[in-house]
Amino acid sequence: MKIRECATFFRGVSFKKNNSYSSISNDSIPIIRANNIIDNCFDFNDLIYVPISLVDKEQRIYKDDIVITMSSGSKTHVGKIALATKDLDVGYGAFLGKLKPFGIFSKYLAYLLQSNLFRNYIERVCKGTNINNIKQSHILDFDFSCPLFSEQERIVAKIEELFSELDSAVSELKNVKEKLQIYRQAVLSAAFSNADDKSMVTLDSISEISSGITKGRDLSKEATENVIELPYLRVANVQNGYLDLSEIKTIQLKVSEKEKYLLQFEDVLYTEGGDRDKLGRGTLWRNEIKDCVHQNHIFKARINREKALPLYVSLWSMSSFARNYFYNKGKQSVNLASINKTVLSKLPIYLPNINEQSRIVQDIEAKLSYCDNIEKTIDPILSKAAALRQSILKQAFEGKL
Repeated sequence: MKIRECATFFRGVSFKKNNSYSSISNDSIPIIRANNIIDNCFDFNDLIYVPISLVDKEQRIYKDDIVITMSSGSKTHVGKIALATKDLDVGYGAFLGKLKPFGIFSKYLAYLLQSNLFRNYIERVCKGTNINNIKQSHILDFDFSCPLFSEQERIVAKIEELFSELDSAVSELKNVKEKLQIYRQAVLSAAFSNADDKSMVTLDSISEISSGITKGRDLSKEATENVIELPYLRVANVQNGYLDLSEIKTIQLKVSEKEKYLLQFEDVLYTEGGDRDKLGRGTLWRNEIKDCVHQNHIFKARINREKALPLYVSLWSMSSFARNYFYNKGKQSVNLASINKTVLSKLPIYLPNINEQSRIVQDIEAKLSYCDNIEKTIDPILSKAAALRQSILKQAFEGKL
């Protein structure tokens, strides 16, 4: 059977840049884009909004719809899917497509599209110079073996049973990591337990704070020699206490802008938006990537080393003192909280003398090395979970479950 025989395809909404906004209004609707499909689920961070009038009925997402990435600057994103388990009050962009199944169990089709059987097919048909893309016909012409509906339900039940067992094991390991996070916070809280109001300063008094480069600018009218393309950090790259550099994208900017947006060794990085309890973060940059810039949803604080140690500021920014500040000052909108430069600038920081900062940093690092060693054991095991999931799907669609 081909997908066209069991699902209807719809293309997402097209809109001009001047019709999209970064915050919601009464007459707008959130739009899902390729970056909002992560691990076969919808991620509601970094949304954009367009006027409701631009979105047709079938350009909204309803229960059992399967949304698929049609085009992306990253080949790994093309073909990624997410199944809606309920009606969602969101639309989806033109780089995405939607399958509305009929005569087939939606979960069966969704798991099939998650399998390497489909992924390998997509890699063969993907084409594009700057943007990797698949055509509607590529998806609709995908041929697969489709058993009776009752067998589809049995296969899905077996997949979910095995996934549940795998997820349970993964969950236990993640619980260990969460307990390590609690221990980390306890270490930080103890290290800063002597903080007093008299020694408090604001972040902007010890650093230069700046936002990053805005995505989506049209530089086509600039002379070729005046434009460069560099790797840049997104919100997804800046995690609490570490950088996730597994996927790095590039962005165009003017040569004259390079110094303004370029990250320097031991800049402290803060995220503008996301879940309310994850605002700020304060992760340290250590030149992991050459000539790297940052997008406008990430702030960098360049610390005055005569006043403070960058690592000390980073550790303080990850403590409960700073996290509570960001949580309380964050502005909440639909599915997203955010801070602005003014809020970040006034972040209170306990600032003893340099020698005391150095002592606190050494004490924290000595205690956190215990956590680091355990995580080095857990992380490789967790990384194998994805391969195990694919093994289960392979057996399922080979009729071996």
